[in-house]
Amino acid sequence: MNNLVSFLFYIKRAKANKDGLAPIYVRVTVETKRFEFSTNKFVHVEKWSSESSRVKGFSEEARLINNYLDDTFAKLIIVEKSLLKKDIPVTSESFKNELFGNNQLLRSRTLIPIFQDHNNRIEALLGQEYAPGTLERYKTSLKHTQDFLEWKYNTTDIELEKIDHAFICDYEFYLRSVRKCANNSAIKYIKNFKKIVKQCMANGWIVCRQSKVDFFLASVS
Repeated sequence: MNNLVSFLFYIKRAKANKDGLAPIYVRVTVETKRFEFSTNKFVHVEKWSSESSRVKGFSEEARLINNYLDDTFAKLIIVEKSLLKKDIPVTSESFKNELFGNNQLLRSRTLIPIFQDHNNRIEALLGQEYAPGTLERYKTSLKHTQDFLEWKYNTTDIELEKIDHAFICDYEFYLRSVRKCANNSAIKYIKNFKKIVKQCMANGWIVCRQSKVDFFLASVS
């Protein structure tokens, strides 16, 4: 193994949101050159251990995120081994090309960053294509989705491949029971969520292999 290559998981505290959630990044260093990328995972600042580069504790959230980081680390090792096997000099540039060219880490996308990016795009087009009320509705919908993930899964994000018919039904139940949304409001938030899921399907991030998901989405008028 090339001992000049190192990997570090860390949080960007300066990018923490108002709820104290900071994004987790990976820094890849080859000799003196480095590059970084987001894991698309978020953690409360106080729950992050800089010493272990992992989430503290043994909660379900900590287990899920730490398992994901362990898998990411294993994939980075595979990339390094692949370069050595191909007799390609291990440099920052060759590592990056091998990593993202093979798309080994980008296959696993998560919901919340995609939802937030959608809202950011709406905000950028205020007064042109969208009204302020539309942005507020999607912001509220995103907050409901984040609260649902905390309520149901004790986590701050979820991988797209885990969104299925049961997930959406549970989300609708949460809106009606826990949030006590009126029927029209619940339908409105489900429609908002439907748009995000359909966007993911259109981009190929969610494979339309589950007819029940398609049926459920189609049933929301």
